[in-house]
Amino acid sequence: MRTAIGTLLGLVLAASYAHAQPLEGRLKVLQDSGTLKIAYRTDSPPFSFLDAQGQPTGYSIELCRRIAKSLERDLGLSLTLKWVPVDTRTRFESIVAGTADIECGSTTVSLSRLKIVDFSNLIFTEGTGLLVKADVGIARLEDMGGKKIGVIAGSTNARAVKNQIERRKVDATLVEFTDREQGIAELSNGNLHGFATDKTVLQSLAMAAKLHGFIVLPEDLSFEPFAIMLPRGDAAFRLAINTGLAHVFRSGEIIDVYTRYFSGIAPRPSVWLGAVFTFGGLPD
Repeated sequence: MRTAIGTLLGLVLAASYAHAQPLEGRLKVLQDSGTLKIAYRTDSPPFSFLDAQGQPTGYSIELCRRIAKSLERDLGLSLTLKWVPVDTRTRFESIVAGTADIECGSTTVSLSRLKIVDFSNLIFTEGTGLLVKADVGIARLEDMGGKKIGVIAGSTNARAVKNQIERRKVDATLVEFTDREQGIAELSNGNLHGFATDKTVLQSLAMAAKLHGFIVLPEDLSFEPFAIMLPRGDAAFRLAINTGLAHVFRSGEIIDVYTRYFSGIAPRPSVWLGAVFTFGGLPD
């Protein structure tokens, strides 16, 4: 009995000691500066884009705003949010160089990326899709032989399409772009036969551009797990971010966030996304 009590007391004291330790890493920077620098995308609706007033908004942005509130409670201070615009290429540079503390967009977790940055727990699951004209007889990737497919240079979507056309022996030409809106414009102008990126982003961009007579093909060309990008090697900061996310998932707030940004695109979460919401609600 004494041994058990002694062990319990030791655990309590150890926890108290750990809690009393001074902050280090990015949390210490936040405490000293009072500023959270958030990298965001303008071309990734409904995850990260600009609203009518030119302010960052979207599913991922909303999650990061709630994470900021959680950090404020943890640190006992009020944080100023500094918004840092990034694109497909500069999003990684912003985190590695410290220009931004977190990146809130639609970034896929991959093993190669984990060599240079870290990620939060998953916030979404997506698939690479292909947007094409509805009346040209294209129903699957195999129908793209001899045609041009637009992709974003260096993206996991581009890699997925390249792997798929090679595996299926489809003689298609990949045309690289630096941003999605440019690719959608070229598709609309008839300079491309298809444009590939994340499915819900394709649907959102098509709606925003008022494209009529275009469809997203039903097949998934890849599996894309999204997360918030973080600095590599800062376990305490990652834990603080995941703590904020867990509250959003566990409390059910995630359903309100999802509904706000996806009601016109995907009214109900997929089975995979439901699993993300469930397992994201880690207990304290």
